[in-house]
Formats: sequence, C-alpha cells, structure tokens
Amino acid sequence: MIDRRSTIEELGRVTAEDHLLAPKLPVRVVLDDVRSRHNVGSVFRSADAFGIEGIILGGFTPLPPHREIEKTALGATRSVPWEHAPDVVSSIRSLKAAGYTVWAVEQTVNAIPLDALRHPLPERLAIVLGNELNGVSDPVIAECDACVVIPQRGSKHSLNVSVCAGIVLWACCGSVPCASGPRIDLSAHR
Repeated sequence: MIDRRSTIEELGRVTAEDHLLAPKLPVRVVLDDVRSRHNVGSVFRSADAFGIEGIILGGFTPLPPHREIEKTALGATRSVPWEHAPDVVSSIRSLKAAGYTVWAVEQTVNAIPLDALRHPLPERLAIVLGNELNGVSDPVIAECDACVVIPQRGSKHSLNVSVCAGIVLWACCGSVPCASGPRIDLSAHR
C-alpha cells in the first residue's frame, strides 16, 4: 500500500474560533505550579487536539499571552478555554462540587496504573498535572479522588509533564462522553 500525508482539507480542521465554540469532552486539565512556558503551551496543544473543555492554570503556572507559550501552543490558547486559579486546592474543591471526579497524575503508593483503568471512565473528569521538579503538591493530592500513574520501564523516574499530559489525555478521552453526542470509544483502535 502506498501512503501519503493527508492534506489540510482532508483533515477537516476547523478554525480556532470554531473549535472554541464546538462541543467538548467534559474533561479539564489542572496545572499545579507548572513552571515552563513551553510545557504550558504543549498542554494547550494537546487539550486542543483532544477537544477537552479547558485548562486551569494553577498557582504560579505562567499565563497566556506569552511568546514562549505560543511557540509550542501554535494558537491553541485561542481555541481552548482557560482560567487562572491562584489556589489549586480551592480549584479542586470547586471542580468536585461541580460533579467532577479529580485524578492527580502522580507516583503515589496507591496510584492506579493508567493501563489498569476501567472503562467507562467518570462522566466529568479533571486531571491534575504537577510541577516539573516536585510533581503534584501533597495538599492537592489530598483533595483528589485518586491518583493515576503511567507505567514506565526505563531508568528515569518520570516523564516531561507535557508528554505525560498527552499520554493521559489520549488514554482518558477515548471513552468519556462528548457533551452533545454519543460516547467516543477508541478501544478498538488501541
């Protein structure tokens, strides 16, 4: 079989403005003191790709607009809703009060391996990702419903936070119901 790259027309991409208004998966990403603007931009780009509701930029996480964020976001700061939350613990409590199940992505004693999650996942889900050096803070972990971890085989103990975001969003967004449509089930493609 001869293959080729798909054209922009074949990909059917919409404008950032149209994407912003399109139905979204009821998933939020919460960044807990992520320090790198490049990582923040990359998370925006993954959030756009998976069509999630939005991002909460917690604590000292850098905010758009900034050229270093845009360098990796490639315009996704205009297509993904975001808000700043100075206090991540309060933000987690608000999400839970609004009906979200909140999972921290962190290497804890009781963390559930990402590949062991049972589907379907919660109807409304918030995923917390932590600081590049210290991870998700202990007070934030204490507020979360559970922790999940990406199984790893190498000698390093962690992944870059933006890589982690992409992996977790891919794993979780495959069976979360769309806000205005049927469940999207990618399990046949895994």
